[in-house]
Amino acid sequence: MKILTFYLPQFHTIPENDKWWGKGFTEWTSVRKAKPLFNKHYQPREPLQDNYYNLLDQNVMEEQMKLAEKYGIGGFCFYHYWFCGKQLLEKPVEQLLCNSKANLPFCLSWANEPWTKAWNGKEGEKELLQVQDYGDERDWTKHFMYLLPLFNDKRYIRMDDKPVFLIYRSFHILKCDQMLNLWKKLAVENGLKGIYFISMETVYEIDNRHREFDASIEFEPMRSIRELGQEVLEKRRQRLRKLEKYENTPFSQLYLDKISYDDCYKVITSREHRNKNKKVYLGAFVDWDNTPRKGKKGLIIHGGSPQKFKQYLKQQIKRSVQLNNEFLFINAWNEWSEAAYLEPDKKYGYAYLHSVRQAINETIEGK
Repeated sequence: MKILTFYLPQFHTIPENDKWWGKGFTEWTSVRKAKPLFNKHYQPREPLQDNYYNLLDQNVMEEQMKLAEKYGIGGFCFYHYWFCGKQLLEKPVEQLLCNSKANLPFCLSWANEPWTKAWNGKEGEKELLQVQDYGDERDWTKHFMYLLPLFNDKRYIRMDDKPVFLIYRSFHILKCDQMLNLWKKLAVENGLKGIYFISMETVYEIDNRHREFDASIEFEPMRSIRELGQEVLEKRRQRLRKLEKYENTPFSQLYLDKISYDDCYKVITSREHRNKNKKVYLGAFVDWDNTPRKGKKGLIIHGGSPQKFKQYLKQQIKRSVQLNNEFLFINAWNEWSEAAYLEPDKKYGYAYLHSVRQAINETIEGK
């Protein structure tokens, strides 16, 4: 079984982000400007040795992959942004294709949401920055042909000898079955044995319509937040009722939502899978705090630590083995603006990476 981590490529400038958020914007922009919003709030999160890297430097990916492999990470799952032929943040993966020194296995997750200002907690949240349009068979073919060199790369992760491809919100794609069927046909015509499609279960709607997916993955902590959502919402309403002076304040602007790390993992580790018709890959998450992006509109999962992460990861590894799963997905390698990162920081150093290595040693390797 391989442990895979999601990977955000937004650590280099692109013209679109310069236009939308200001010249020179990268993920580090949000990270650097973060401030603590209450006593003992761990912000800003700073990379160890001020390693504010630029992913256009190919040496960065090489070093990251060496570090990931050292601590037991079996591969990166890169977010892929495709908007009916328009691409964003594609350069790191394209450079990887030409860089034989970066040898960690990888796959792609199509983050197929439209981009809006809500991503960064701005006013006018419904303002579209980049529309998501899926097009027709001609567009689907163009997308597949772009992906084909990646699918053919010897490092690309496979299942049943088929390249693995995740889709974040398949429910958005009205003709999803038709598109996936075309891609499978094109795959065979181009020398592949097919494509292994995985849908992602997130905080949004769970897509049970499509028959062409081979499996799903529980994307955490958003999958568990979906289940905890009603409880969290009711607690928030109760707090609001006590504060009459905020009676006319928009609901979304009042309080930071805070959820317990243990409560999230209680949901994650107790979820039942015996009656599932298709394989379900389990998820884990390092931590969560997206206030660097969203400020007071953010969500914090409190009470996490490297020690807790290790224990919960061990449970997920054991459960994955019991399910005969080939993969376990961790969120994430480098989601710094969401506090979901394994990379070393100034507070914990390499502790979260050590937790991964120890969890593997104490379960899979039996050390």
